[in-house]
Amino acid sequence: MTRLLTLLTLIVTLIACGKEQNGEVKPPSLTIDHLTRFEGDEDNNFDFSLRLSEASQQEVRVDYATDDGSAIAGEDYEARSGTLVFNPGETQKVVSILVYGDTLKEGDQEFTLKLFNPVNCVLARSAATGTIRNDDTYMPLVDDGYITPDSYAGWNLVWRDEFEGSSINPANWKHETGGHGWGNNELQYYTDRPENSYLADGKLVIEARKENFSGSQYTSARMITAGLQEFQYGRIDIRAKLPEGQGIWPALWMLGSNFWTTGWPNSGEIDIMEIIGSQPATVYGTAHWADASGNLASFGGNTTLPTGKFSDEFHVFTIIWDNQRIRWFLDDNLYHTIDITPAELSEFHQPFFFIFNIAVGGNWPGSPDATTIFPQFMFVDYIRVFQQ
Repeated sequence: MTRLLTLLTLIVTLIACGKEQNGEVKPPSLTIDHLTRFEGDEDNNFDFSLRLSEASQQEVRVDYATDDGSAIAGEDYEARSGTLVFNPGETQKVVSILVYGDTLKEGDQEFTLKLFNPVNCVLARSAATGTIRNDDTYMPLVDDGYITPDSYAGWNLVWRDEFEGSSINPANWKHETGGHGWGNNELQYYTDRPENSYLADGKLVIEARKENFSGSQYTSARMITAGLQEFQYGRIDIRAKLPEGQGIWPALWMLGSNFWTTGWPNSGEIDIMEIIGSQPATVYGTAHWADASGNLASFGGNTTLPTGKFSDEFHVFTIIWDNQRIRWFLDDNLYHTIDITPAELSEFHQPFFFIFNIAVGGNWPGSPDATTIFPQFMFVDYIRVFQQ
């Protein structure tokens, strides 16, 4: 009987302390879950769940501490550190991290909750990421920069979008969506989500984000006026503040309205403004068309700001287009002209529609790298079309 009681006691002890392996008691494992939540307008807690694989008859202890990522302690969340104690029999605990709410439009941010110095347990996962999803739309903007009038002698204002109100005007704009590279090996997926295009503070905002979406690692927006607002000839003013960074490629441009039947470059293309984000002070204006043999032909020019970058303040990108030529201006300064009277440039004597977009990656700018900051924004204050 004594031997039987001894055996039963041994079995109970092994069960209480964990499974025995190679003559030693194996401690329970401790894991922590990643956590994603919306920031909110008010402060709120991110509750990280920590779990033991099984109950222990011993006290289990682990130290923890937060660590900055794109979220900064004291600005975006409250730093915390300490020791978490599981009493015998407990298997789950929570560490709460206070996240500061606001109404400011920002990118998603991350911080880390790290675990170390485990006692009577082993760490199955030693850190968890807290992702603060931004759900705000308010974006205060400094409106500094060049501005043009809304009237010119001898010209009639035939169309404008000042981007006032709360939503993008469907009578002017529609979205093209997809992630197929758009002929340039671009990396983004264009969406029609409000996360990628919206109105804020009287501006159109196109936002390029680093996020996994439908097989792409980046998202952005591409807005067009095809079938809605199309024009042949005129003065076109677009006031915009541009993004920057390696692999970032914003453009304000036009395609011939027959693009849907003739394709490109037979439709013609007028690039009112392009920059590549690795050259944030240089703007390019270019015309593309099909030459007499049906091959792509291009003629472009560029100009560079004497100081600063196009991300610093607003500038006005203008073309003046008639039946003789197209002229490109930056802040009313002429920097490029093309003669469109030759017969093979007939593409430029038809209506065109507008395209606004930020591409990420592609043949020209190359891919983003570790220096590229996301999200990136293009702000458009107005587009105005004048004709004589």
